[in-house]
Amino acid sequence: MKFSILKTALAVFITAFISTSAFAESTMEKIVKTGKLTIAVQTQGPPVSFVNKAGKRTGFAVELAQMMADDMGVELVVQDYDWKGLIPALISGKADVIAADMTPTAKRHMQIVFTEPVFFSETIAFAKADKGFSSWKDLNKDGISVGATQASSWSDIARKMISNAKLKEYSGGTAQTVQAVVAGRIDAGISDRATIAAFTSSNKDLVVLDGQITKEPLGFAVRPDSLHLLHALNNYKRLIELDGRLGQKIQYWWNSTDWQADHN
Repeated sequence: MKFSILKTALAVFITAFISTSAFAESTMEKIVKTGKLTIAVQTQGPPVSFVNKAGKRTGFAVELAQMMADDMGVELVVQDYDWKGLIPALISGKADVIAADMTPTAKRHMQIVFTEPVFFSETIAFAKADKGFSSWKDLNKDGISVGATQASSWSDIARKMISNAKLKEYSGGTAQTVQAVVAGRIDAGISDRATIAAFTSSNKDLVVLDGQITKEPLGFAVRPDSLHLLHALNNYKRLIELDGRLGQKIQYWWNSTDWQADHN
């Protein structure tokens, strides 16, 4: 009787292991079979992902993914979501990869798996110039309201580093946070330096407050079962780092505002 139970349990374990192993390769197999690589991007998150003046979706993450798809010889399919919809889209199988400026936090690693860091960001605070703030530390007071993208690492940073202020979260990303700051609905916003540079250059009322709140690694993400795809993404990142293409994209899209003249 005990042997029979053990044999049955072992058979179940082996079947589950085989099924899991097969499923682990299913994402790359699907990409090869369909000839399509599907990415989930943020609806409006310049310079990482946005629709330009010609009505075309572009941005740092989109161009990197397009470059990889071209080198793989497959079609790139782009699906756009609000920030909070990116992880559900990946987990549900609607997308193969999250291509966004997402921080690999411990909490997110409980659901998804991140690539090696593709680039890094400086978290900063911004406000209207007439508010009179000089440093992000000026915001850490009762009676001050700050905004950040809903379910983002910026919200987590605000809770930790600016805990005395009242936090307001926006599902529409940094663009909605900026609108709230400009309209006076909140006193300041939290974002990263590269993203907010696009807004401060077109709105002279906005200023970046002194000081870097944090510096964070950013990467793409896949489902835990997509190990083949994860290794492919990491390998590709190393390849384009060595041949200089990654550095060129980072300089154009992340470290400068040159892209604005071409796309806005």
